Amino acid sequence: MDFQTSERSQQFLQQLTEFMQQHVLPIEAEVMAFHHQHNNHGQWQSWRLHPGIEALKQQAKAQGLWNLFLPDAELGQGLSTLEYAPLAEQMGRSPIASEVFNCNAPDTGNMEVLYHFGSAQQQEKWLMPLLEGQIRSVFCMTEPEVASSDATNMQASIREEGNELVLNGRKWWSTGLGHPDAKVAVFMGLSNPDADKHARHAMVLVELDRPGVQIQRMLSAYGEYDAPYGHGEVVFDEVRVPEQNLILGMGKGFAIAQGRLGPGRIHHCMRAIGAAERALELGIKRASVRQAFGQPLVNLGANKARIAEVRMAIDQARLLTLIAAWKIDTVGVKQAMTEISAIKVIAPRVMEQSVDLAIQLHGGAGMSGDTPLAAMMAMARALRLADGPDEVHQAMVARLELAKYKEVAR
Repeated sequence: MDFQTSERSQQFLQQLTEFMQQHVLPIEAEVMAFHHQHNNHGQWQSWRLHPGIEALKQQAKAQGLWNLFLPDAELGQGLSTLEYAPLAEQMGRSPIASEVFNCNAPDTGNMEVLYHFGSAQQQEKWLMPLLEGQIRSVFCMTEPEVASSDATNMQASIREEGNELVLNGRKWWSTGLGHPDAKVAVFMGLSNPDADKHARHAMVLVELDRPGVQIQRMLSAYGEYDAPYGHGEVVFDEVRVPEQNLILGMGKGFAIAQGRLGPGRIHHCMRAIGAAERALELGIKRASVRQAFGQPLVNLGANKARIAEVRMAIDQARLLTLIAAWKIDTVGVKQAMTEISAIKVIAPRVMEQSVDLAIQLHGGAGMSGDTPLAAMMAMARALRLADGPDEVHQAMVARLELAKYKEVAR
């Protein structure tokens, strides 16, 4: 295994780090305060994006810090999963950074779906505007009426009528649904109910202004709406789209999802590690200058031991994630399933551990909006459910591990 990043990746990392320090972090508190003031309510129709974000996006694009996630030298920067990993970590240090570089979820995953599986027509109509940052997108998979931890439970339906597809169902926790620039959703539904359970679903592109698309509400998490992105509940009531909106084919939904979620989980996990690093840094700086009972907080109780535990945990999580990225690049997603599932459990837990320590060291300030820590904690907890709960990934790791010992069981 070789985790040495390429010279090109190192150059991008240096450039990205400087951009973050000079432009992103200085306005982070202002942007988060703006979004809380103007958008932390359920009336998503009036949500606004801080104008500074758009200005930074144009600046990042001009410097070539744009679409860094896409492994295509013409449409993106042509970086491998392993080369992109440290860049994702750097972006994870700030809750506002990913969109600045057009590397935010769910758009990265949706763009990868269109890049790998979309038709030429779909790529022209939706991929190119997404790559330019002109529009945002939504991913509609989870449903409130079923246990979505088992994705084969999905009941939202896709049926063919002539040269149209008719969509019905209710989706929720559809990330990006509240964004003012959201224009299209990737809808996953039951298309071939009599097929094998992993060949029953399809993915379809749906314009959000189609008749029958009814956005019901945005869902708050820990009292916040994660505006201006939003995690919403949306009903599809006899929504008709042309058959050209079908991605790859009927019954191909799980095959697409596997290709989408592999690299996407690397992105999630490296961003979580970046957030964990930032939280540890904030916590140590706070504890080093604050005095209590006649000495710095860092010297009180078991704080040094907790700092050491977090330091070791972050480094372990990073190495495991880099192993997963390396395997995706060298042997493919299918051969990296143990590592992909493992990091999906480990990285959010480590982020949670680091942020919890930082909040404790900050006291009341850590729970307020004066630092990014409260938002980071909500993100860490959400990641333990997003893209499958911990228990699903643990079951996958156990199944793959036990499969190595079939002969012993006999």
